Amino acid sequence: MKIDKFFAGFNISAMGLTAQRKRMNAIASNMANAETTKTEDGGPYRRKIVTVKAGAQQSFSSAMSSMNVELATTNEQHMSGFSESPAAEATTTGGSVQSTEVTDNSPFKIIYDPGHPDADKSGYVKMPNVNIVTEMVDMISATRSYEANVTAIDGAKTMAKDALEI
Repeated sequence: MKIDKFFAGFNISAMGLTAQRKRMNAIASNMANAETTKTEDGGPYRRKIVTVKAGAQQSFSSAMSSMNVELATTNEQHMSGFSESPAAEATTTGGSVQSTEVTDNSPFKIIYDPGHPDADKSGYVKMPNVNIVTEMVDMISATRSYEANVTAIDGAKTMAKDALEI
């Protein structure tokens, strides 16, 4: 058995932790710039969104066959007729997590503030497209996802420790 297969659970959770950390960094940046009306580009700050999606996956049966491990059975008929079936392909393992930071192109908020240094001739100011309430909800979601990945790592660590004690 290859040792890298033993750490697959850790790797998947680590990718999840990285993606959620990237989400939290984008949310923190959004909240910090919620009132920024002028950036290096000249316009108001645009909200950043991190999209998270699953990468390439591999079927469970092909992962098992690639490990070159013979399964012990108590009865030869238990594994008879075993083949790759569409149902077997539905169960997947491995893969990766891809997180991409994109810019939210929703329209800016426009407020009337003639005394603001960035106001136009009519007294209107373009404000960033950041909603603090939305950012707080996203932050709670990212935090809970991060905690779930930490819990998964703790569970995998406990299972590995218990397996070594056998």
